Amino acid sequence: MNIQKEEQYAEESEDTVEESQDMSMEATMLGRVGLFFLELVKIVVIAGVTIVLVRYFLFKPFYVKGESMLPTFYENEYLIVDEFTYRFREPKRGEVIVFRSPTSPEDFYLKRIVGLPGERVRVENGKVTVCQVECTVLDEQYIHVETSGDVAFTLGVDQYAVLGDNRSASYDSRRFGPISKDAIQGRVFLRGWPLTRISYFGNTTPEYPL
Repeated sequence: MNIQKEEQYAEESEDTVEESQDMSMEATMLGRVGLFFLELVKIVVIAGVTIVLVRYFLFKPFYVKGESMLPTFYENEYLIVDEFTYRFREPKRGEVIVFRSPTSPEDFYLKRIVGLPGERVRVENGKVTVCQVECTVLDEQYIHVETSGDVAFTLGVDQYAVLGDNRSASYDSRRFGPISKDAIQGRVFLRGWPLTRISYFGNTTPEYPL
C-alpha cells in the first residue's frame, strides 16, 4: 500500500508541476501581449502628437482656389505652407504667401509679396514700381500680363504689398491695400499635387535688382 501511495503522490506531483509550468507560460505570453499593446499605444500617441504639432504649428495644407496666381499655381493644386520660417526671419519680396483676407478674415488668399515695410509701392502704366532711396520698376519674370491699375501707397511697419501673378484676375493690394504681418499664415513651401507638377519653393525666391 505504501508503494502505491508513493507512486500516486509522484503522479499527482508531476501533474502539479506541469500545470504550474503551463500557467507560467500563459502569464509570460499575456505579459508579452500586454507589453506589445503598451508599446503600440505609445507609438500611436507619439505619432498623434507629432502630427498635431506639425499640422498646427509647422506646416499646413491648402488647396488652390481660383485663377489669381496663374501661371504659377493652378486651381485645385495641393500646397504645403511653411508656418515656421517667419518666426525667425521677415518675409522676403517675391515669396508666395498664404494670409487671412483683410476684408473676410475667415478666408485665406494666395499672393506674392512685392512690397516690404517702409517702401512706397506704385502701380501705373502696367508696371510695379518700388521706392526705397530710389525708385525701381520690378522685373517680374513670373507674370505674363501687365499690371493693371493706378494706385500708390506707403507701407508702414510690418506691412506688405501683395499681388497675384495673374494681374488681370486678382483681388489684391491694388484693391484692399497693404496687409499686416499678423495676417500672414506662412510661405508656400511645396506643391504636392498633381504629381506631374511637384515643386519645392524653399529657396526659389525671385531676385530683384533694387
